[in-house]
Amino acid sequence: MENKVVEKKLNKLNPDTPAQFGIMSPQHMVEHLTVTIKIAYNRIKIPEFVPSEKQKFQKRALLDTDMVFPKGVVAPGLKAGALMPLRSVNLDEAKQQLLDSIIAYNTFFESSPDITTVHPRFGKLNYAEWERFHPKHFEHHFKQFDIW
Repeated sequence: MENKVVEKKLNKLNPDTPAQFGIMSPQHMVEHLTVTIKIAYNRIKIPEFVPSEKQKFQKRALLDTDMVFPKGVVAPGLKAGALMPLRSVNLDEAKQQLLDSIIAYNTFFESSPDITTVHPRFGKLNYAEWERFHPKHFEHHFKQFDIW
């Protein structure tokens, strides 16, 4: 993940930036991306599991093709219409935590390039797979707030 690119786009995001789709506020979106990055570098651990055939198909479709991240996907573990509680004091703090998490993610995989970590929908992913997942995920959410 390229921190400078993310930071430049985050600079366009304000607490009152309207969503083009979905139910997240700008802060919810940034905190959601932070959680996903933390999952990728094992800061937040997901129990190992064997993905279903449907999940394996979805993984290959998203990671191995030009498919864009679909709208309306509910984060694993959440019910439709539900949001995770906000953890940061404000959007600026959430943005900084995301940028710090990206640095930690890059450091983690630089020191352990062959490790796999558990994605909550797709099971184990290696660094190359996370590097295909994150840009599509970020693009999806940045388009949600028209900052792509």
